Amino acid sequence: MKTQTVIVTGASTGIGRAVAALFLQHGHRVIINSANAENLAATYAELGHHDRLVQVAGDISNKATGKLLVDTAVARFGTVDVLINNAGVFEPKSFLDVDEEHLDRFLDTNLKGTYFTSQSAIRQMLQQGEGAIINIGTVLVDHAIGGFPATAPISSKGAIHALTRQLAAEFGKNNIRVNCIAPGIIRSPLQAKTGVTDADSLAGLHLVDRIGETEDVAQLALYLAGSSFITGEVINLDGGHVAGHHIG
Repeated sequence: MKTQTVIVTGASTGIGRAVAALFLQHGHRVIINSANAENLAATYAELGHHDRLVQVAGDISNKATGKLLVDTAVARFGTVDVLINNAGVFEPKSFLDVDEEHLDRFLDTNLKGTYFTSQSAIRQMLQQGEGAIINIGTVLVDHAIGGFPATAPISSKGAIHALTRQLAAEFGKNNIRVNCIAPGIIRSPLQAKTGVTDADSLAGLHLVDRIGETEDVAQLALYLAGSSFITGEVINLDGGHVAGHHIG
């Protein structure tokens, strides 16, 4: 795979950080983003490779942030080859307790953030004649879990799955590929934020009887970035979560 310029949103911790680190290890140029400027600066310092790494702080729910990421990538490295829409928020809440403000939080960050950042990136990719977008969804779109009410974030993630296929169809002839990774339970700071104190206790939800690691997601993202013949796919990276269940 040729050296590429890669934008990773939500890259200060968890999946996004692991993705950025792996692309850097493989010699690519990376722009990392987070709404938390302090965390982002710490990650920037830890990742190193500062000749190939740029940090851009900003809330992805603000349309201007996506444009700034693209403009920065072009100004620094000349291209936007890969956009990884990882930034997102997730919080369980009972459906009947969800008000408009709560719902808008997920629509603004998860859906609109992905939508408008992709719009800025695709404008640049059309000029280049190629590009790849990798969205991050969730297996919970296709496999709901009773006792874990999260209609607001999952609705926004479901929209990302649909957006993936629509963009793949609209821009396939322009050599722009769009795919989505739908992770299962991944060991990351997100677990603690959703009230899960022992992520490994959820291992039984997966046929392989373990939870995923952020590196699992990063490896798939790296593969999709280099593949020229995969587009319009929502790939479950879930240890068999959707495929089936153990008895006992």
